[in-house]
Amino acid sequence: MEVITTHLNADFDSLSSMLAAKKLYPEAVPVFPGSKEKGLREFFLHSATYIFNVEQIKHIDIEKITRLILVDTRQSSRIGVFKEIIGKKGLDIHIYDHHLQNSDDIRGSFNLIEKVGATTTIFCELLKEKGFDITPDEATIMMVGIYEDTGNFTYISTTTRDFLAAAYLREKGANLNIVSDLITKELTSEQVYLLNELKNSATKYNIKGVEVLIATAKSEKYIGYFAVLVHKLMDMKNLNVIFALCEMEDKVYLVVRSRQGEVNAGEIALEFGGGGHPSAASATIKDLTIIQVKEKLLEILNAKILATIKAKDIISTPVISVSRNKPICTAGDILTRYNINVLPVIDKDKPIGLISRQVVEKAIFHGFKNMPVSQFMTTEFSVVDTNAGWNEITNIVIEDNQRLLPVMENEKLKGVLTRTDVMKTVHSYLTKEPRYLSDAEYEYPHRKRKIIKSLIKEMLPKDTLEILMGMGELAREMDMGCHAVGGFVRDLLLRIKNLDVDVVIEGDGILFARTMAKKLNLSIKVHKNFGTSRVYTSSKNYIDIASARLEYYKHPGALPTVESSSLKLDLYRRDFTINTLAINLSPEHFGELLDYFGGRQDLKEKSIRVIHNLSFIEDPTRIFRAIRFSHRFSFSLSKQTSNMIKNAVKLNILEKVSGQRLFYELKQILDEKEPVAIIETLDQYDLLKYFHPGIKFNKETENILKKLMEVYNWFQLSYFEENVEKWMILLLGLTDLLDKFNKLKFLAKLGITKKAITKKFEEGFQIADIQRNIFLQKDLQPGDIYRFLYPYSNETLLYLMAKSENESIRKAVSLYLTKLQYIKPQIGGNELVKMGIAPGKIFKEINERLRDEMLNGR
Repeated sequence: MEVITTHLNADFDSLSSMLAAKKLYPEAVPVFPGSKEKGLREFFLHSATYIFNVEQIKHIDIEKITRLILVDTRQSSRIGVFKEIIGKKGLDIHIYDHHLQNSDDIRGSFNLIEKVGATTTIFCELLKEKGFDITPDEATIMMVGIYEDTGNFTYISTTTRDFLAAAYLREKGANLNIVSDLITKELTSEQVYLLNELKNSATKYNIKGVEVLIATAKSEKYIGYFAVLVHKLMDMKNLNVIFALCEMEDKVYLVVRSRQGEVNAGEIALEFGGGGHPSAASATIKDLTIIQVKEKLLEILNAKILATIKAKDIISTPVISVSRNKPICTAGDILTRYNINVLPVIDKDKPIGLISRQVVEKAIFHGFKNMPVSQFMTTEFSVVDTNAGWNEITNIVIEDNQRLLPVMENEKLKGVLTRTDVMKTVHSYLTKEPRYLSDAEYEYPHRKRKIIKSLIKEMLPKDTLEILMGMGELAREMDMGCHAVGGFVRDLLLRIKNLDVDVVIEGDGILFARTMAKKLNLSIKVHKNFGTSRVYTSSKNYIDIASARLEYYKHPGALPTVESSSLKLDLYRRDFTINTLAINLSPEHFGELLDYFGGRQDLKEKSIRVIHNLSFIEDPTRIFRAIRFSHRFSFSLSKQTSNMIKNAVKLNILEKVSGQRLFYELKQILDEKEPVAIIETLDQYDLLKYFHPGIKFNKETENILKKLMEVYNWFQLSYFEENVEKWMILLLGLTDLLDKFNKLKFLAKLGITKKAITKKFEEGFQIADIQRNIFLQKDLQPGDIYRFLYPYSNETLLYLMAKSENESIRKAVSLYLTKLQYIKPQIGGNELVKMGIAPGKIFKEINERLRDEMLNGR
């Protein structure tokens, strides 16, 4: 079942978008998640019921929904009961929206988020592109959506695309008389009274050079069209920014309108749990009085509003840049000559990427000094216009941590803004005297403390929690930093159970571990060569402890050389941003989350992102982990990360990785929950050739792997006490199309010499013989089946089951695995001696005869 829905208190843009989405998803059922704005309710009662057949929410079994199409929202808190099925296995989510990003945003399998004035505009473009026909009535409804959400094309969030969408709808017969009737409403006496109260209470505030007006009103009962009243007040007083508060019944309603870039209406409303656009937003607030809301609003405005600064006011010119085809060493010379840290990469006077000093130095260190800059540049970056406002600038430079921001004018590079430019501007305005900023302040001046102590207590066993708290106290006594890090923190935030706890000590990790084990009476294992220790808890779990360290690579694909370091540099050496999160364990700050590299945001956005551009060059095996994690967590690879994988394959970096390391990564992949999908992705990136050139992911390979997964799952569900190695079964399937000679080459390339593994490969060579023996046998008895199959491992037999097309063979193997292999004669050697039989070969013969008779039911 497919359902189209939108946000609570739906407006005309929501309705219009749902109508348009129905065109793209003809089988879907439109459903409002809850109440509609009063104007929309009236519209349904009088005008639209014959056009737009909306199902009532009470008639929808949400558990039967297989695809959810969200329009004009992506916030889980704004979709009513549909929030309950978010995250349900098998649910496909498609999202069309134009709102600001929020902390509780949902991410779908398809996401079309555009910075336009109305979501309806996005749908107009799609319908026009795909050639859908729309009636004049439909065009009229959609036109109302655009008019309402752009404030009749007056909001600063209105774009050229909104005008073009309206022109398209006019061509399709949109009736502007009806649009005018729906948008313009005469006020009731109650609304006139409320408007007058807003007008009389209106107070102007000058906040850091920006003039805003705050108006308040109260009503014992709910009065509709409050947003319309605010817009009228804004026009009456010719205002650029207005905040209107109205206490009605037991709630406070906030409506924000802004025509000034320095005040982002949607961002302010988000602070109160609402949402909207830079020009228009709203929020409904419970449990606060109107006075409390106003006080909080003023605090937020003082924090959010900065002086009316434009990009052109603080731009750095002329631009120092490097051409895309210039070698890396040239970029290094430019960076050194001008003592700067980031260069824009230019192609025909347009920026196409950014490259930093760190990336250049590492590329040269690894012998790539003559490679073109374009191979290593960052391609995911933002640019702004010379008239870009302060909020837009700081969102990119500070929030998104982009160190250099190209500034454009008439599609040409006019100048750049650096992080230093932005921070100097901030502090020259906020303080009487400008001051120098430390590296930490440059990177995280805006960082709010995020405490997850309650989550830690919820997810961890009591003994592990007590040990972590004890570690923090001991670290304070020993004057050391102590943080839980890595995959443990990542899984904690994803609410995935993971008791493999890693702790980083800023100091001597081994000394700390030994002191801790002695103090808490815990067993410990020390690995001096690696500078790590493992402490075992009473619940048979363990905590790995290591000194903070950094790594560098002497050549691509080499194992890292390790040196002691700080926590931040220790986290910087890791593979992906989602694995760089840390939790402070000190008593004063226990549970504080540290996020130096944007890992928390990538967790929210479900994105796998490398930390720096040479990550795959330094350790190519990270490529396999990136793809493995993306499938394990249902995350996507960031565009930059995907491009870097393709670049590493192009440079053939993986050829330098040892066979043993490749084998380790392959084992990890085959042990994942959905290994077949991972193998398919490896094939799409042309990575399977590094295991063996003959391994291909074609229909044949896909079929055998899927059959192997079926028989493995069957065996696990039925006989979980028997241990089989999943990766081994799938490895036989992955190499199924290789002949014996190439299978041996595969083993040799990956350095597989372990007898237990090579034996199972040798057994795999004999599959055809096993099938033939069983197939040719007449009057096949259970004893015969046992005799044929006993020499082979369970992995080989499951491989046989998957490969065989003969039902009698599959049944024979199933009978052996489930029953025959467990039948043993009850008489042993001692009993035979007591019966007067002399020990010798006869014992074996007797044993086999007895077993055969038992197997055959006699």
